[in-house]
Amino acid sequence: MKKLISLMTFVLALVSVCLAQDEKKYFEMRKYTNHEGKMDDLISRFENHTLKLFEKHGIENIAYFLPTEDEPKFLLFILAYPDKESRNSLWNSFANDPEWKKVHQASEANGPLVANVDQTFMTLSGELSPKIVKDLPKGEKIFELRKYYMFEGRVENIHARFRDHTRELFQNHGMTNVMYWYTEEPNGEQSKLVYLLAHQSEHAAKESFSQFGKDPKWVKVRDDSEKDGKIVEKIDSFYLRSLPFSPLK
Repeated sequence: MKKLISLMTFVLALVSVCLAQDEKKYFEMRKYTNHEGKMDDLISRFENHTLKLFEKHGIENIAYFLPTEDEPKFLLFILAYPDKESRNSLWNSFANDPEWKKVHQASEANGPLVANVDQTFMTLSGELSPKIVKDLPKGEKIFELRKYYMFEGRVENIHARFRDHTRELFQNHGMTNVMYWYTEEPNGEQSKLVYLLAHQSEHAAKESFSQFGKDPKWVKVRDDSEKDGKIVEKIDSFYLRSLPFSPLK
């Protein structure tokens, strides 16, 4: 019995250390809009070169996605750095690597691949996503990336609603909570909530959200939480499929 208690204590301590390390990580979400006809070349560059070079320079590959439409117009990926302070030095080390410069030049011999880059810096919400999930249930699935723009001063309200109610209700309606972040906005602007859900299919996602929206428990939670005013001003949502080389799939 004492050995079992000691083992459990050790496991709990190990989990606590892992969670603390995850919460220190600094995340970057990058969205690359490709030039027409260049998506295959862009994917090939990531698969054959870029991921390995990121790892070489201490940058963690988290996920790589394409939107679910037949002719995707962008590639979206998420990276993690050990902490905020290391981001610029690690990225500059990668960008100035002679091997990367050679790969970049060779891949763009017939013209540039990327037309536009959008980037978002984020910190993991340990309370909403207790760990980075990389091994989801097997089988076909799609992901949904959702971004919430809150009314001014309502970040704590959305956090409490997700912490105490929304995530559990999502699970009850067949949705898998994957990861939750808060954005780091320039000029001290209010953070946005960004999170990933996993669904069996796009049809299943829409059906789940339809049932969730009609759930009496959710209706009560929503109404109670908004007695002092609305919380969410706008929501962006994208359906995504992971690329074969994505760690998260």
